[in-house]
Amino acid sequence: MKQEELTITRLFNAPRERVWQAWSDPKLIKRWWGPKNFTAPHVDIDFRVDGKYLLCMRGAVKPGGDEQNFWSTGVYREIIKPEKIAVTDSFADENGNIVPATHYNMNANFPLEMMLTVLFIEEEEKTKLILRHSGMPTGTDREMAGAGWNQSLDKLAETLISYNPNI
Repeated sequence: MKQEELTITRLFNAPRERVWQAWSDPKLIKRWWGPKNFTAPHVDIDFRVDGKYLLCMRGAVKPGGDEQNFWSTGVYREIIKPEKIAVTDSFADENGNIVPATHYNMNANFPLEMMLTVLFIEEEEKTKLILRHSGMPTGTDREMAGAGWNQSLDKLAETLISYNPNI
């Protein structure tokens, strides 16, 4: 199955340091990780090169359906504060073991490991974020992943507006 890179570019009305923090602070990640109507009940990150993460997003796959946990894991490969995060990305079980996408009744075309690269570019008082998810299958899987990322980034934009670190 052919694979390609999913690329999404967004401009956030927040300084780069704040957007960076939203990607590196577990309590902030918990506020925005996952598509609309999903929550992130578990966020465990060791934010350093060779550190691992284990994330859980919870939501109903079909409207009105039972909620399901979707776990992911990876290893941080490159961290250049506040410019770049590069991290592997794999489906996982709740113990952090890598599992195939079929574990979640998803298409077998997903590779066991993908690569996520996030660039943070300062533009006056705003931040241009470029997200690249490499190894994504083509077709419907890629389109659904793109929709999920865009919904997550919408939640990130709301988090950046509403979060007050002084409270």
